[in-house]
Amino acid sequence: MKITKDMIVGEVLDIDTGAAKFFFEIGMHCLGCPASRGESIEQACAVHGADVEELVAKLNEYFADK
Repeated sequence: MKITKDMIVGEVLDIDTGAAKFFFEIGMHCLGCPASRGESIEQACAVHGADVEELVAKLNEYFADK
């Protein structure tokens, strides 16, 4: 599975809830709310002032180890 910045946060979490820790790290603590589950990884990073490329790299590393 390849994660991209255009993927919806909720889709990533539906694949593996363990990925939530990476969103928590950028300050995205309300993962259950409809707005956060419906935005792209890129949008989430923009809102939380995080580097989208860094988050995507961490997510891809996480999923590669699965």
